[in-house]
Amino acid sequence: MTQPDVEQQPLTERPEPTNFLDRYFHISERGSSITTELRGGVVTFFAMAYIVILNPLILGTVADHEGTTLGIAPVAAATAFAAGLLTILFGIIARYPFGLAAGLGINTLVAVTFVAHEGLTWPEAMGLVVINGIIIVILAVSGFREMVFHAIPSDMKSAMTVGIGMFITIIGLVGAGFVRRVPDIAGTTVPVGLGINGSIASLPTLVFCVGLLICGILVVRKVPGGLFIGIVATTILALIVEAVKPSGPSFVDGEPNPTGWNLAVPTAPESIGGLPDLSLLGNVDLFGAFPRIGFLSVTMLVFTLLLANFFDAMGTMTGLGKQAGLADKDGVLPDMKRALVVEGAGAVVGGAFSVSSNTVYVDSAAGIGDGARTGLANIVTGVLFLAAMFLTPLYEIVPLEAAAPVLVVVGAMMMSQVTDINWQRFDVALPAFLTIVTMPFTYSIANGIGVGFVTFAIMGLAAGRGKQIHPLMYIIAALFLLFFAAGPVQSALAGA
Repeated sequence: MTQPDVEQQPLTERPEPTNFLDRYFHISERGSSITTELRGGVVTFFAMAYIVILNPLILGTVADHEGTTLGIAPVAAATAFAAGLLTILFGIIARYPFGLAAGLGINTLVAVTFVAHEGLTWPEAMGLVVINGIIIVILAVSGFREMVFHAIPSDMKSAMTVGIGMFITIIGLVGAGFVRRVPDIAGTTVPVGLGINGSIASLPTLVFCVGLLICGILVVRKVPGGLFIGIVATTILALIVEAVKPSGPSFVDGEPNPTGWNLAVPTAPESIGGLPDLSLLGNVDLFGAFPRIGFLSVTMLVFTLLLANFFDAMGTMTGLGKQAGLADKDGVLPDMKRALVVEGAGAVVGGAFSVSSNTVYVDSAAGIGDGARTGLANIVTGVLFLAAMFLTPLYEIVPLEAAAPVLVVVGAMMMSQVTDINWQRFDVALPAFLTIVTMPFTYSIANGIGVGFVTFAIMGLAAGRGKQIHPLMYIIAALFLLFFAAGPVQSALAGA
């Protein structure tokens, strides 16, 4: 894929490494430069920074059965700390430009299912996250996760990449208010709509639209660092707009403000920062959930978390690797095992820090779209996350509406992989299509992979190609059938 500011040269024409950083991170070998990596790391940070605001809202406000909440400030600090630490480690060890942070969807599963519904305390719930991470690390060290990567057909890997592109696009469109959920009270069968009542009726969404055009024009003109420039330009525009005609936040005193900014309001901070509250680190009870809800219920919860964590990361790594041009012809990254072990450790660290499982972030596609190709970009992203612990109000200057255009542009870039899918064979086309559409429609990479794999196995058998499909694909399909039935199974276990 042609990127906006990196000319992909044949390996024989690329310059020899000139320093330690170049040699260690393979910067010249991958057709990049130190400047490009530094800039790409900054772009990835601003595309991911919303998690430091959003994760505390999901985890920090839910009370367990003892009435204990984790708190907004401690979760924010621990979220930034875990993301910074793991992103840097991933960059140094795996040497890929994939940022890590608390996984969206996984954090909701922990808060809603584990704590609110099952009645676990926060330390008990995070203990299950740690157990899930330990299992993932064992699977990675044993080579099983890598075997699964090799078992997936290239058509399905391409479908995963396209689906992730669609997923980050819908994240950008919804986050900017361009696409909104239509309230059920409206009495319509249309679940989502354009803007407010079919119009771009808020200034934040208008800023997003202008930012999208700015980013698109810069990419078309092949301006070096176009996406980074787009974020900066859109942020400046947002600051001016908010100063001239304030819109405020999207929620005021608990009431929705549809014309407000999503999460962060672009205004100058009153203070630059202070010491972070890291009191949640180590607040974990590994085995307390077992006597509370029983072994079988715990097993189902860990299984659900494990499958979501396992395949979210797999799909994301596949999509990012293909987008960056780092994967081989079968869509597999070199030195995959190291990357998988570090990613698995993210779940252990996330649980130990009480911020839920940390995993590879799909928003890293923003930095890749701006040219990042190596782990050096990750070090920049990680350092900025660590700084966010102390400078929390500073990064909030950049609203989600300024980063969202980059996600949409990168989603468009990832769509090019759709041509690698064999659409002439319906036994391939149907599972590929379902993979692509399920990811954005359900806000879950794992759901898209699961639906696609189950359909792929069944269609392959129907087409008489059952023996051509890797046995692991059948095992994974069966596991996903159990995953999709997890709710009824857990209810049955609870009633037994």
